[in-house]
Amino acid sequence: MTAMPTTEHKTRGTEASKGRARSGLPRSRSAVSLSYVVLFVGVAIALAPFLYVVSTSFKESTSLFSYPPDWIPSPIFWGNFESLFADHPFVQWTFNTLFVSGAVTALKLWFDSMAGYALAKMEFAGRRGVALLLLLSVAIPISALIIPMFFVVRYLGLLNTYWALILPPLANPLGIFMARSFIVGIPDDLEASARLDGASEFTIYRKIVLPLIRPGLVVLGMFTFMLQYTSFIWPLIAVQDSDRQVLAVGISGLQSAFLQDWGLLSAGMLAAAIPITVVFLLVQRAFVFNDLSGALKE
Repeated sequence: MTAMPTTEHKTRGTEASKGRARSGLPRSRSAVSLSYVVLFVGVAIALAPFLYVVSTSFKESTSLFSYPPDWIPSPIFWGNFESLFADHPFVQWTFNTLFVSGAVTALKLWFDSMAGYALAKMEFAGRRGVALLLLLSVAIPISALIIPMFFVVRYLGLLNTYWALILPPLANPLGIFMARSFIVGIPDDLEASARLDGASEFTIYRKIVLPLIRPGLVVLGMFTFMLQYTSFIWPLIAVQDSDRQVLAVGISGLQSAFLQDWGLLSAGMLAAAIPITVVFLLVQRAFVFNDLSGALKE
């Protein structure tokens, strides 16, 4: 007699739980729909300035301030890009930027990885003091170093040269700490085994450390390349020759206090975004390919 109420109670409990689950299903769908709406609005707000630049670059100056604004230009005006490449050395600016950014990235990856290896794995007197000194130098703002760097570069006779754009960024110690953080996680047993086999420190660095920290170096390289690609203050001060200017400085010169050609300026910004986007896609593709090939080998 006592089993029946228990069974009935369980049946009612099961039906109640199913009813709660069914009643909770629309609420979960509503929450998902709301999250999609919020994400869509956020993406639209983030992309709105870029889409406005794209739209402005294909408009004539007379139609830029029309109300309501036209997001899709009609007809498409190519005169801004023609003026950009015909009346200004935009191709030379692009070459200068890619050359300087590539040189700075390659040299910094080399210097930072070697310095990071020394600070992470090698024992020498004053290692902690050097690390502390570098850490303190990271806290110094770049604006406080511009004047000393200018006098040093001028004393060396490097103004208006590529070296004036390449050498000063190499002194940034942030990459050393990033490389050191990558190398610290490598087990010491690998290096000890290599030393027992007669490997030198440079051989250990080249054949053991570099392959293991390659993903981290890719991230550091992209960070360095993008930072140098968009650099403005130091190139503006160190280089006055138009044939040595970089994209950021050259594009800023497309407008003046008496001339505001927003269509030309937008065309310059859009054209300047293409090379860095291509480089990022190529590096990302190579990075994913290396990860997949390593996973297949394992």
